[in-house]
Amino acid sequence: MSSSGSAARSAFVEANGIRLHTMQAGEGPLVLFLHGFPQFWYAWRHQLAEFSRDHHVVAPDLRGYNLSDKPAGVDAYKARHIVADIRDLARQLNGGAPFTLVAHDWGGAVAWNLASVAPELLSRLVILNSPHPYTFWRELVHNPAQQQASEYMLKLRAPQAEARLAENGYARLWKFAFGETSPAFTDADRAAYIEAWAQPGALTGSLNWYRASPLVPPSAEDPGAARLQLEAKDFIVRVPTLVIHGERDIALLTGLLDGLEQCVPQLRIERLPEASHWVMEEYPARVNRLIRDFIAPL
Repeated sequence: MSSSGSAARSAFVEANGIRLHTMQAGEGPLVLFLHGFPQFWYAWRHQLAEFSRDHHVVAPDLRGYNLSDKPAGVDAYKARHIVADIRDLARQLNGGAPFTLVAHDWGGAVAWNLASVAPELLSRLVILNSPHPYTFWRELVHNPAQQQASEYMLKLRAPQAEARLAENGYARLWKFAFGETSPAFTDADRAAYIEAWAQPGALTGSLNWYRASPLVPPSAEDPGAARLQLEAKDFIVRVPTLVIHGERDIALLTGLLDGLEQCVPQLRIERLPEASHWVMEEYPARVNRLIRDFIAPL
């Protein structure tokens, strides 16, 4: 972390019956950061440095990742369990007071869910390149372009995914995740990610998020998300929400933003045409400024 914020410290927190590893820094109002696949707390290193200047910042390794517990079995990675992890973690960190939740990718899936079922817990919600569950379902069912863009999910659900991604020192996983945006990452960043991926059980734990989710594209054998019948009214988020979306995301297309205001009445969308899926690591200064402006006291 840079010298602009306080140094982050590692801490383990018992939450929802498991042990979550967190990185924490600073004092003040709580800002909780949730990463996605195939990342870990480190994805937020630039944000921890910035916001620890005047906030208590916490970035956990979500269940299955890096140093956090990795429960056995696919069912342990269903949304309700992970939402319960974060709800309990926040209660322990903040005593039930409202806080700011910032989330990316799979972390965003957890955040959307939490904001929908327990809006009283959040003062602000910030989502980076993570689809709202209703619009994701809609696009997976009706938009062939999004279906094609999401086909990688089927490969990550396959039994042989761990072996393939771990080949040659995780070279395939690195290329899959960050190959398009490698200039944003240093050799030290790559080493940190590989160390996290190599933690015992971490690759299976992170892939089980995909295996547990019903929101997947169709295949020749399975209709995928079309098995479900979702309605927008059941996924309303009544929290002031900022969505930051890198438009060069090849997996999550911009059609996912269409009609989002139907589900999120207090919505602000910031599109970054030059950014990819990894927006907070590619353009940390811009992302930090957008978040700070959004969560600043009125």
